[in-house]
Amino acid sequence: AMVAGMAPVLEAGRYLFSALDHWPDADEARALLGVFREDEGLTAYRRLAPEEVAPRGGVVMVKITLKVYSNLEGVGLTAAVSAALAEGGIPCNVVAALHHDHLFVPEPQGQRALACLQALSRAAKEASTP
Repeated sequence: AMVAGMAPVLEAGRYLFSALDHWPDADEARALLGVFREDEGLTAYRRLAPEEVAPRGGVVMVKITLKVYSNLEGVGLTAAVSAALAEGGIPCNVVAALHHDHLFVPEPQGQRALACLQALSRAAKEASTP
């Protein structure tokens, strides 16, 4: 049911994942979408300003939000989405939040990823209709 109702939306904006060497202070934190602590250090993801260029070697991502309420105890949504994008050769980083899942894909593949997810959702709807 979550796959059929996921209603993917390609959000406006461009994002960059990068390493931080310290925990952000309040001013820095306002510019960030999120921070994740790993054994190797801090990873931050932030929205790029429209005129901003990614640092050398950085990958600019776009965000697709699955508008279905993604129950944190639900099973199969991430697997179905990941499999569909992998089949299309599209890399993806998934961030599961309380209400929705957010998929980050390389900017050049954003529209193709959206089309892939829309097709997956349509197929799931058709499969669940008697």
